[in-house]
Amino acid sequence: MRRWLAATAAFAGLAGCMVGPDYERPNPDAPPAWRMSEKAATAVANPAWWEQFSDPTLNDLVKTALEENKDLKIATARIDQFLGILGTTRSALYPQVGVGAAAGRERVSETAGPTPILGVPGSTPTFNNFQLGLNASWEIDLWGKIRRATEAAQATLLASEEARKSVRLTLISSVASSYIALRDLDKQLEITRSTARAYETVYNIIKLRYDYGWVSALERNQAKEQWERALANIPFFEKAIAQQENSLSVLLGRNPGAIPRGKTVDEFTVPAVPAGLPSEVLEHRPDVREAEQNLIAANANIGVAKAAYYPSISLTGFFGVQSADLSKLFHGASRTWGFAAPVSMPIFTGGAIAGQVQTAEATREELLVRYQQVIQNAFREVNDSLVDQDRTREQLAALGRQIDSLREYVRLAWVRFNEGYTSYLEVTYSQQLLYDAELQRAGVQQVLFQAYSNLYRSMGIGG
Repeated sequence: MRRWLAATAAFAGLAGCMVGPDYERPNPDAPPAWRMSEKAATAVANPAWWEQFSDPTLNDLVKTALEENKDLKIATARIDQFLGILGTTRSALYPQVGVGAAAGRERVSETAGPTPILGVPGSTPTFNNFQLGLNASWEIDLWGKIRRATEAAQATLLASEEARKSVRLTLISSVASSYIALRDLDKQLEITRSTARAYETVYNIIKLRYDYGWVSALERNQAKEQWERALANIPFFEKAIAQQENSLSVLLGRNPGAIPRGKTVDEFTVPAVPAGLPSEVLEHRPDVREAEQNLIAANANIGVAKAAYYPSISLTGFFGVQSADLSKLFHGASRTWGFAAPVSMPIFTGGAIAGQVQTAEATREELLVRYQQVIQNAFREVNDSLVDQDRTREQLAALGRQIDSLREYVRLAWVRFNEGYTSYLEVTYSQQLLYDAELQRAGVQQVLFQAYSNLYRSMGIGG
């Protein structure tokens, strides 16, 4: 047993080299900075960015989603799976030791020659056999096959963790965007109901005038059509709100149902976003990190494939006791042991190993291009989000001015109608323009808040 341990130590000293390329981080073609100073970017990199909307209800919804969302729980379970794979792969670096015991009774043939019972001539053909032993084996990782496999398993584990962060990041952004969309639908429903009530009042006035013969049936029907059109929009928004609540409920890990409300969309605090962003902030993005870890794993798998060209050396050993008499099992004469160092090496495999190496190298090239693609897409998403929030803010301001002009237009149209200078058709037209503009402004307001949500998601903040 001592000789076996000595041989083990000797081989361990040889196990130093690893075939296959060592990983070198690619240098992607990316702009060094854009649109803001690094100091400003640090200020915006707030992990809990959704709290900047200043709505406690939204904060509670995000917290619930992080605790109960099913996709996030699945991603977390996958991490445990890959952690187990890493442990299994890494265990091959160490000697595998086990213990075995057996007790049996058997009979051998008397006509097949001397009775081979533990090497004792003249023994009876029927005998007992008791065994107890300690066995050990160790594959010497001379060429780094196991270490490369461990490196690949560890990178895969880290990639799964980054994948979980991507799910978390997307979940937070989806909850915030869904809640913003819900409050915007509430706003549009409120506008529609308020408009319908106003149109009803107008219709009652026009109807009264018609009864006294002051206006024609055409103008009365125009007022009624305008009112009915607004009423028809109410069920549309009520349906959209219910569906949005159901969608948000699933994100929260719940069955479809009602969602609590907090501040109105008009009461949300607009987050302060700097005018630019340094390229280094994309290191926060979990999809970029995941792509790099997958590349590291693929690079290590090249070494695993190439190690198959070289000899495989193992050390095996056994030490125990064996006896036909249970009472003599632990006597010195019952001792048994053995050790060996089997060596195997491929000579001809018909190109199987070369094919495995080619596959591993091609996989690495694929993941290298994918890593570069993920980085380029990250820059595109951040640029799009910056432009989105900047231009949408301008659009929202322009719509506000348009609504002010349309309100004046409606007032003047009523003055002209009351003084007999124009028909009620002009009033109807001006009111419809105002209603459409108010709905459009509410929709653009939602786009603006979602642009901030998309910006933080594209920067990888909050995962």
